[in-house]
Amino acid sequence: MLATALATLGWPAHALAAPAVKTPDVLSGTEIDLDISRVTVNYSGKASVATAVNGSVPGPLIRLREGDAVTIRVKNSLDEMTSIHWHGLILPTDMDGVPGISFGGIAPGETFTYRFVVKQSGTFWYHAHTLAEQTGLYGPMIIESKSETPLAADRDYTVMLSDWTDEAPLQVYLNLKKMSSYYNFAQPTAGDFARDAGKLGLGGALSKRAMWNKARMNPTDLSDVSAATYTYLLNGAPSARHWTGIASKGERVRLRFIGAGTATYFDVRIPGLMLTVVAADGQPVEPVDVDEFRIGPGETYDVIATIADDKAYAIFAQSMDRTGFVHGVLAPRDGMSADIPPVDPRSWLDPIDMMGGMAGMAGMGPAGHDHGMVETTPKARHARTEYGANTDMRVDFPRTNLDDPGVGLRRNGRRTLTYADLKTAGPAADPREPQREIELHLTGNMERFVWAFDGVKLNDSKPLHFTPNERLRIILVNDTMMTHPMHLHGMWSDLESPDGQFQVRKHTISVQPAQRVAFRVTADAMGRWAFHCHLLYHMAAGMFREVVVA
Repeated sequence: MLATALATLGWPAHALAAPAVKTPDVLSGTEIDLDISRVTVNYSGKASVATAVNGSVPGPLIRLREGDAVTIRVKNSLDEMTSIHWHGLILPTDMDGVPGISFGGIAPGETFTYRFVVKQSGTFWYHAHTLAEQTGLYGPMIIESKSETPLAADRDYTVMLSDWTDEAPLQVYLNLKKMSSYYNFAQPTAGDFARDAGKLGLGGALSKRAMWNKARMNPTDLSDVSAATYTYLLNGAPSARHWTGIASKGERVRLRFIGAGTATYFDVRIPGLMLTVVAADGQPVEPVDVDEFRIGPGETYDVIATIADDKAYAIFAQSMDRTGFVHGVLAPRDGMSADIPPVDPRSWLDPIDMMGGMAGMAGMGPAGHDHGMVETTPKARHARTEYGANTDMRVDFPRTNLDDPGVGLRRNGRRTLTYADLKTAGPAADPREPQREIELHLTGNMERFVWAFDGVKLNDSKPLHFTPNERLRIILVNDTMMTHPMHLHGMWSDLESPDGQFQVRKHTISVQPAQRVAFRVTADAMGRWAFHCHLLYHMAAGMFREVVVA
């Protein structure tokens, strides 16, 4: 399985002769043809090679209608196996597009035909289920509802946020295996210590570092891959060639944000405009007004913004580790530039990101954030397999709060979206109480760059078995200091509030460091399915399980 995840990593010598990237098409109807090939790109100042769909990066915007039976033919014009996974779509297992799980992949020169009935509506996307996703093989998808009236909007744009490197993905992976901090140039320095001593005093500066030094862990380890190699893209364009969406004063603009980063969380805002979040992962939510939101790999958020003035506004997306950003523009005409805010200062992880609920009990949580962790913190159940070389940290009392925006967004003075703000209108589609609980721990060894469930990598694991149509509660406990976007294929994930009530329906759930989240699943999809972290290199390194419904 790991070999499958590492497929399509090298660059063929002839690829630089491929045609230039073109503007993505818009494809609709019930019969769609896609062709995967190589193209040359230049995002960083030098020519490199990307994997395109119908000659563009991102690939075409695919528009479907709920209830239609669709046929999508995908031709592989590469010289190695590839795939397309329809992220978040509920469809038969053999149409899910995961090599080694759903099917054998699309061989060079062959065409694979996907056939399925569209069972949902909203904003979704598609991407390779190999490391070729890093090379540009992804695209947006909008599905129109057959029953719901569309929200009133004068403009409607998709906004795909992604990361690009001129390095071959295999080289990135090998660099991380060699040194997990290979791309992290933001480690604490003597200068940082001197500044802290000036603000906090010598004792305060030493105390700030004591916990991290004792644990031999890095408080700035927020992202595996940084702008040291990444160029961040918005709709396939770097900031230097900023994408522009036309919008005039008084217009309501619907922006469909898609987190297509392979290793990047983006913090998104449009300075000067309030954003009303109206959908998450394609599902309508009760509207909530925010200044900013964090979007992880795999997630989607639809927001409505009303243009206040006839001027250019920046769509500003900075990486969670604050090493870089990308921006686009909303403006009444092409060619206009917007004021770009500075990147926020880099934050250290807080004690709660390592100690979870224990930090709250000890009064070490973020200033001004209580979250009730003392009352709601359950003791974790660690599997025996966690006590081994693949795990360098275990959290005994994880925090259960959903109202924390996360490291870098706490105490910044802006109204930031949290999972506690997201609420699907009405009850869960399946009102049954869970018949069974499965607790899984997200584990890692940073020095070895090993990522796993319960300390067991994919290649050493056994499938999780769900009984057909049973209602389960899945509990995820993050025993690491990194945020993981967890994606279960084939079935919806009904996120619970800390007191066990239905909160919001999603297909990708971010689990913050030292946090416990629970969600309910109805095992109504027969077959073999993938369950994994959507940080691509974590998936490749072992944080992946097969789920069998049979």
